[in-house]
Amino acid sequence: MITRTLFLSTALFLSACSADTPDKTTQPTQSPTPTDDDAITEDTEDFARIPAVLRDDLPTLAAKLRDGEITSEALVTAYLARIEKIDRSGPQLQSVLTINPDALRDARALDRLLAEGTVKGPLHGVPILLKDNIESADAMPTTAGALVLKDNVTGRDSPLVTGLRASGAVILGKTNLSQWANFRSNGSISGWSALGGQVRNPHMLDRSPCGSSSGSGAAMAASLAAGTVGTETNGSIICPSSVNGIVGFKPTVGLVSQQYIVPISSSQDTAGPMTKTVRGAAMMLSAMAQTTDSEAAKDYAAGLDAGSLDGVRVGVLRFSVGDNADIAASFDKSLEVLEAAGATLIEIKEFSLDTENFGTKSRNVLYHEFKATLNAYLADTAPAVTARSLDAVIAFNNANATRELALFDQSIFEAAAPLPGLEDETYLSNRDDIQRATGANGIDALLAENNVSILVSPSGPLTARIDPINGDVWPDWSGGGYLAAIAGYPHLSVPMGGVHGLPLGLSFIGTKNQDADILSYGFAYEQRSKARFDPAFLQSAFERSEIRAATTRP
Repeated sequence: MITRTLFLSTALFLSACSADTPDKTTQPTQSPTPTDDDAITEDTEDFARIPAVLRDDLPTLAAKLRDGEITSEALVTAYLARIEKIDRSGPQLQSVLTINPDALRDARALDRLLAEGTVKGPLHGVPILLKDNIESADAMPTTAGALVLKDNVTGRDSPLVTGLRASGAVILGKTNLSQWANFRSNGSISGWSALGGQVRNPHMLDRSPCGSSSGSGAAMAASLAAGTVGTETNGSIICPSSVNGIVGFKPTVGLVSQQYIVPISSSQDTAGPMTKTVRGAAMMLSAMAQTTDSEAAKDYAAGLDAGSLDGVRVGVLRFSVGDNADIAASFDKSLEVLEAAGATLIEIKEFSLDTENFGTKSRNVLYHEFKATLNAYLADTAPAVTARSLDAVIAFNNANATRELALFDQSIFEAAAPLPGLEDETYLSNRDDIQRATGANGIDALLAENNVSILVSPSGPLTARIDPINGDVWPDWSGGGYLAAIAGYPHLSVPMGGVHGLPLGLSFIGTKNQDADILSYGFAYEQRSKARFDPAFLQSAFERSEIRAATTRP
């Protein structure tokens, strides 16, 4: 994808990146609540009707589990039934790649513990889906959506999964993704993988789910788990969260361990939570965050304050909004909510990066880091994986081109393969330049020069249609998320309504390690806006009455 500022390729930017109403712009005051009739037959076409047990957000489900109102076994069973109904069948979202064969066993074990009076943690019994570039010790491969890793069963938990389990979570399965976290080709298609096919956006099935964490975003929006985990290098938590109408949090790089995650960039990669609400994301982050023996785990949920925006100066990244009038109108409505919460808005109309050839340098950094980190990962993966280097993966893809290369090439792989290691002086210089431009001279300068505590912008554009012929074809970009991605700073997307039934997100961006504040500010906005809405599973925009009327000959 391209930002108005960066002119980066789609793959670089999005790497591990209401029902029918007559009004074009929608910003619901609360999430629409379906009827309480749960008599949903197996052959119903009303996929938008969510069974009552699955309508709740993660914190509510966690409380019901803890209070014995529902068992983990019953909740896992309900999610598995919904996955079968709308992910494998019906609209075929194809957002879930693998089901954990031991999920029900694990849920029953947690139910027994609870009956004995033992609560492992705040997520006791809560079913979570992991993006399929994150290792877990369950009997599931970690594939990044690629045929070459289809047998990559390592038997080890990534540290973030260790944290989730310690907090009581049930690992329900793995989500589909843009193959190799959308870092194989400059002509890639967001949400496609050789193993999982094309993920679909549950709001409009012909629209892109965006970014490499596409399956995690679509699955969360469709209520296929209580929470999901995504990963981001540049946009791949934030964009899927925005276009699928959910909350997504990209933490400060390093807060969540990168270990045992199929990598792209040592300087930009991070995993993060994707949920229906900010409190749910905070609860997941508390479990996922890296801690040491001398450092107690932080409770990010405990720090949420609905009044935290009162008296806070907020920097409005007006230069990042773009030319789409509908996005601008939605953004302005969200700014009114911030003001009503007591925030003082400071318009920031101009910004320019202080380094030349920024796009080329960013690309160079990712290419270098990808080769080095992938080679290191492949050298330490499951014995059944025969490809032990990037060169070997390229050769495998060429040998299996009918499936792997049917829709787009592996141009990024081929560009990265001949590059030198991370001691290369050009790489080191480029890395320092782009981090300084987006960090000290970017976000930090914008905060300091405008005397603001936080920056806000749209989280991205309205999502484009899936195009298997031309690859990702997006409108002009909207938002300033690239700054946080490259600097390694925290970034939260919270639903801010939508246009023609397509969701939009509002971004909250801050400086390094400002994660708790960012979550609290987003929570304060969310409590007033209540702008999230459930997906309608429309086949296309032509099912919207206002679009149908405008496009049909009188």
